[in-house]
Amino acid sequence: MDDPRLAPLGQFTPGGTLTPGYGESYLFFVGRDDVHGVLHYLIPRERRRFRLNMFGYDDDELNADILKLMGDPNVTVQGTLDKSQAGGVHERALLSADVASEPGFYNFFAVGTSATHQISHTKGGVLSELGLWFEGSTNWSGSGEGTGIKLDPKSKPAPGYRAQNNTLLVSTNLVNLIQFSDRLDVEHLTALQQQAAVAAKASP
Repeated sequence: MDDPRLAPLGQFTPGGTLTPGYGESYLFFVGRDDVHGVLHYLIPRERRRFRLNMFGYDDDELNADILKLMGDPNVTVQGTLDKSQAGGVHERALLSADVASEPGFYNFFAVGTSATHQISHTKGGVLSELGLWFEGSTNWSGSGEGTGIKLDPKSKPAPGYRAQNNTLLVSTNLVNLIQFSDRLDVEHLTALQQQAAVAAKASP
C-alpha cells in the first residue's frame, strides 16, 4: 500500500502525482522534479525533532526554514556540518543562531569530519514528528537542487537553469528511519568530540 504521508509530494513532480506503487519511499530526480520544493514543503512542518547532516549547504530558503525551527522551543534541531564547508555564509548563520539560543531552546550544531577525518559527506535528515527521513546525493545549492526547474515539460527552463545529476529519496520506512537517526547521532557525536579535542588543545 502506498503511504499517504508521501502523497502530497506529488505536487513537485511533472505529472502532479506520485507514480502508484511507491509504497514507503519515493525517489526524486534533480532536473526533473522540484527537489527544492520537496524539502521546503517538509522541513517547516516538523513539530518535534529535526536531525540533519549536510555537506554543501547553500540555500537561503531552506536555511530560513531551519532557523525558524530553531526559534521554536518545542522543536529540537540537531545538525552536523562538514568542517571544510562550514565557513559559508549559511553555515555561519546557523552556528551563530545556535550560540545565541536562549536556555530551553534545544538546538545543537557541530562541525567536524568523519571518524577517520575524511569529509562528512552525508546529505540527509530525519523529521521525527512527520515520521519521514530523506537522503541522497542532493546538496543544498542552486545547481545541486536544480535552479529554474519547470515541472511543465512544455515550458522552457527559466534563465540560468542548472541541474546536477542528483537524487533525493524520501521515505517513511520505520526501520530505516531508526537506523538513519542513530547514524546521524553517531556522526554528530563524532563532530562534538573533535570540537572538544580542539578546544582542549587551545586552552592554556
